[in-house]
Amino acid sequence: MVGTQLRIRPPIVLEQLTRAFRFLRSHLPPLNFLTIHYAYFIATCLVSAIIFWGSSTPSRSVSFTDSLFLTVSAMTLAGLNTVNLSALNTFQQFLLFLLILLGSAIFVSAFVVHVRRRAFENKFKIIIEEHREKVRRMRSGSQGRFSMSLARGNSQIAAEAEETARGRTPSKVQGPYRQTVVAEARGHVLEALDTARDLTPPERRGGPEMNRLPGTLLHGNEHAVEDDDTGVVAGSQRSGSRDDHLKFHAGAAFQPSLSRYGIHHRHSRLSFLSMTGVGARSAVGLQRLTPISFAELTAGRNHPTGKSTRKYFHSDGVISRNSQFSNLSEAERERLGGVEYRAIELLSWLVPSYYVAWQLFGCIGLDAYVANNRPEVARMNGLNPFWVGASNAVSAFNNSGMSLLDANMIAFQTSYYMLITMSLLILAGNTCYPIFLRLIVWTFLKLTPDTAAWKEQRITLRFLLDHPRRCYTNFFPSQHTWWLLTAVIILNGIDWAAFEILNISNSALQPLPTYIKVIDGLFQAFAVRSGGFYVVAIPTLKIALQVLYVIMMYISVYPVVITMRSSNVYEERSLGIYADDPGVGDSTADASASRAFFGGLKRHLTSVAQGNSKSVFVQQQLRAQLAHDAWWIVLAVFIIMIIEGGQYERDPATFSVFNFIFEIVSGYGCVGISVGLPDQAYSFCGSWHDLSKLVLCAVMLRGRHRGLPVAIDRAVLLPGEQSNAAEEEDAWLRMERTMSRGQGLSRGKATEKTDVEESRGAHVV
Repeated sequence: MVGTQLRIRPPIVLEQLTRAFRFLRSHLPPLNFLTIHYAYFIATCLVSAIIFWGSSTPSRSVSFTDSLFLTVSAMTLAGLNTVNLSALNTFQQFLLFLLILLGSAIFVSAFVVHVRRRAFENKFKIIIEEHREKVRRMRSGSQGRFSMSLARGNSQIAAEAEETARGRTPSKVQGPYRQTVVAEARGHVLEALDTARDLTPPERRGGPEMNRLPGTLLHGNEHAVEDDDTGVVAGSQRSGSRDDHLKFHAGAAFQPSLSRYGIHHRHSRLSFLSMTGVGARSAVGLQRLTPISFAELTAGRNHPTGKSTRKYFHSDGVISRNSQFSNLSEAERERLGGVEYRAIELLSWLVPSYYVAWQLFGCIGLDAYVANNRPEVARMNGLNPFWVGASNAVSAFNNSGMSLLDANMIAFQTSYYMLITMSLLILAGNTCYPIFLRLIVWTFLKLTPDTAAWKEQRITLRFLLDHPRRCYTNFFPSQHTWWLLTAVIILNGIDWAAFEILNISNSALQPLPTYIKVIDGLFQAFAVRSGGFYVVAIPTLKIALQVLYVIMMYISVYPVVITMRSSNVYEERSLGIYADDPGVGDSTADASASRAFFGGLKRHLTSVAQGNSKSVFVQQQLRAQLAHDAWWIVLAVFIIMIIEGGQYERDPATFSVFNFIFEIVSGYGCVGISVGLPDQAYSFCGSWHDLSKLVLCAVMLRGRHRGLPVAIDRAVLLPGEQSNAAEEEDAWLRMERTMSRGQGLSRGKATEKTDVEESRGAHVV
């Protein structure tokens, strides 16, 4: 009996573990870029916190809570510190700055580029192996199989077309996205045509239209083919023109879903806890399709808003808005992948070189300056001058704000060389990184000779400049880059002007010369939005300037993140709509002035997307981001004020609500500026209870991930058939909706004209 129980127990335990794993997996976020990013940060912080805590000298001189807080602060580039960094041993200091390097946005993005490059290489290997296998099968006598496959494919297509013509749904079609016999037959025919093309002399081969996607006409086949995904009927009508080869069933509805391609997104009921990114919605519905001809739909290759792909490779494809390529055959998709791969290969060495070069030269410059001009500042804290210079350079470039000196940059208040150098590092490592990167690639293109020997290099550079968001998250098109530069100048200009104007009568800055106050204000303007350093004590500034700093820290990531999402190749999918092509709404200018005015007012008040989809997208993303951020800020302030209520009652001036808000916003914005304490050099949060510190750790982790691309950004997706099919799907839907809207506007004008004529007739009578 005992033996029987022992034999039965393992399967039962295994089954229970399997059920528990399935239950847990069903409630976990989807495995995508954002969730992997979270896992990387959380795991690294926990492991490094244990190492940091165990290496304390004397033993346990730094609590585990403070150890965890410091590692999270370093990894997320928040820069807040609950203990004086000068009191840590050298190993702990080195560990913190190693975490700053590992958590750098440029480092993580460079890793993604290398992963995508490797994925492209693996995909190319598969294509080469398939080609070799195809050649081997051809040589072993594939002509017989070709004939059988072609006959079988045509017979299946004919059978399904006959059922469709009789008004019945093909019996083997089950579900809107399931592969049907028709699709399988089309696959057989395309494969057979590929084989025939290889065996047919060049002068008798068909054009690239023989390999087109659903809805195209296969030569030699005069039967209608229904595509089960769109309700499209394609085929030749023997008595009609080719313009009638394609139409939509009345009442057909399209419900695109990335689950068809193996991409699944599950959204948390608590939207502010979601890991899929603000505004990331991959499944949307388009409920209105209108009759449209095949010639009209495929006329996209000549659409005035579309550009030809011949600039990069020979093709009849179209490049539409936001760098979306459509109307490409499978072979042309492979050529596009080759061009995109070369662009990613260029980035795979350019981004790491940028990352290393700036920090290397920054460390050399600051090391030499501190060692030769201000060594006493470092030695007052028991630190090596070279180590202070190097750590400040690394912290400035990665926008951490952590400084080994207890006084932060106040100790270098009059060192204009160090302030200017660190200001440049702050810009190069964060807000101006996309600007500098595009400038470098543009310079490469201008320096590359325009000769046949350098043709491939020029195509790669031009493709990267024209379609950067297909390749990299932080590389933007020209228009977006200029917008980002404008936003950086305006925001930093406001901070600089406010510092100089509001501190005119500030006694804390009166001893400083005028030129030093100008340099200090410029440095503080650069540091307050992301750098995290402070050149003057924050409590000594006017309260109006402190309020401005809270606002700037809150919106610090917005210029880059809004630019990143508005330039996303999958913009419509990330927003949840399929936007019209630009230029379609221009015809509304012919409407009456009153209609245009009230229509514009209605669109502004109700945020309905009718004209400029780009501006609507930015508005939607900005509104969603503000709401998403507010949840975390409000919730964190509420919880921490409950925990720290006793300290507020004891000293309401030091532990004021504004000081808590300032610290939380600084941590959420991953800035690192703190109001500090009257009797301590570390951050204000160093006086909080352990539970409050843990809450702020969660806030810093969430804040570090708010500036990342959404989970369906092409620049973080691995190359594959899923993204290619989604891109073609978007192009067809966009073209159909464009045509539908154009027809609707035409009908509206006709109706308006008729009403006017009738009213005139009635007036005459």
